[in-house]
Amino acid sequence: MYLNGLIDLPWWGYLVVALAFTHITIASVTIFLHRHQAHRALDLHPVVSHFFRFWLWLTTGMVTKEWAAIHRKHHAKVETPDDPHSPQQWGIKKVLWDGTSLYRTEAKNQETIAKYGHGTPDDWLERNVYKGRQSLGIGLMFVIDVVLFGPVGITIWAVQMAWIPFFAAGVINGIGHYWGYRNYEVQDASRNIVPWGILIGGEELHNNHHTFPSSAKLSSKRWEFDIGWLYIRLLERIGAARVKKIPPELTLDATKQQIDLDTVRAVVTGRFHVMAHFAREVMHHVYREELKKADPNDRESWALLKRAKRLMVRETTLLDDTSRRWLNKALEINTTLNTVYSMKQKLADIWQRSATTQEHLRHAIEEWCRQAEATGIQALRDFSRKLRTYRLASATA
Repeated sequence: MYLNGLIDLPWWGYLVVALAFTHITIASVTIFLHRHQAHRALDLHPVVSHFFRFWLWLTTGMVTKEWAAIHRKHHAKVETPDDPHSPQQWGIKKVLWDGTSLYRTEAKNQETIAKYGHGTPDDWLERNVYKGRQSLGIGLMFVIDVVLFGPVGITIWAVQMAWIPFFAAGVINGIGHYWGYRNYEVQDASRNIVPWGILIGGEELHNNHHTFPSSAKLSSKRWEFDIGWLYIRLLERIGAARVKKIPPELTLDATKQQIDLDTVRAVVTGRFHVMAHFAREVMHHVYREELKKADPNDRESWALLKRAKRLMVRETTLLDDTSRRWLNKALEINTTLNTVYSMKQKLADIWQRSATTQEHLRHAIEEWCRQAEATGIQALRDFSRKLRTYRLASATA
C-alpha cells in the first residue's frame, strides 16, 4: 500500500490529479502574479493571496517580485530590444522552447527588479523562505507527490515542473506575440491564440490583454471565454476578491445628435473599440464593395486589392517596407479605399493629442465627422452618425 502511495487511483485518476494540480498553478499565475501583482487589476483577500504564493513556491519556485518586474518591463519595452522575451527580437523558436532561460537571465538584472518590482510582497516569508529557498519548495512538492501517489507521483511532479515553463514562458510569451487573431490593432504584435481561455487560464487572450493591460477581465467578445475571470467572479461572491478595473464598454444613445464631452470621454477611453468598429463597419464594407467593382482580368490590380484588405486594417507601425509599398500601390489605384484609409489615419491621430483639452478634442471629432460625411461614402456617413451617439457605459466593475 505504502509503496503505491497513500492514495490509490485508476490510471485516469492520476491524469485528473496531474491536470488539476497544473490548473491550480495556472490559476495562481494568471490571478495572483499577473492580474493582481503585476497589473493591480484586482485586490485579493490575504488568505487567498498567500495560498497562491505558497502554491507557486511549491510548483514553480518563482519569486513574485521578479515575475512582476519582468512582466511590467515586457509591457514597457514591448517588441523592442529591451523586451525580455519578444519573439520579434529573439525568434519564435527561442521563446517557445527556451523561454525559461530568457526569464532567468532577466531575473538576474537587478536594475529591472529595482525599477519594475515595486509594490510586491516583502514580508519575512518572502525574504527568508519563498525567495531564498526556491529549491526547497520544489523539493517539498516532489515529496508530497511521491508520498501521496507513489512512483506515479514522480510523473505527476515532472508534469507540474514542465507546465509553466512551456505554457507560460513559451506559449504565452512566444505564440501570443506570433500567431493567432487580433481584436484590436495595438502597437505590438500581441495576438489571441484561441478564443477559449481554459488551458492557460485565460492568458490565451493575449491581444485583449495588451489592449487593456490593467483589466482583470481578459475576454472581450461575447464568444470569448476567460476561465480566470470566472474564478475571480467566484472569489468576489465570497468576499475574497475585489475587481478594480475592466475594459470600458461603449453604448449607443439614439437621442444624442451632437458631440458633447460625454462623446469625447467615450471615444477616447474606448478608442480601441471605436477603431475596431471602424475596421468592421467601414473598411471591410467598402473593401467588399470595391472588390466587386474590380476587374479580375487585371491581375496586378486584383492582386493588390486582395492583399490590401489585411494591410489597411493593420497597425501602421507594424508594417514592414514591403507591406507599405503594396498598400501604397493599392491605394493609388483605388481612390475610394484611399479616402477611407486616410479617414482611418485621421481618426487615429485624434487619440495622439494627449496634451490638448477635452474641448479641443470635441472640435477635432466634430471636424472628423464633417469630413467623413463630405466624402460621399455611405459607410463613412453612417459611422459618423454612429460616432455622435457613443456613450461610456462602464469603465469599472
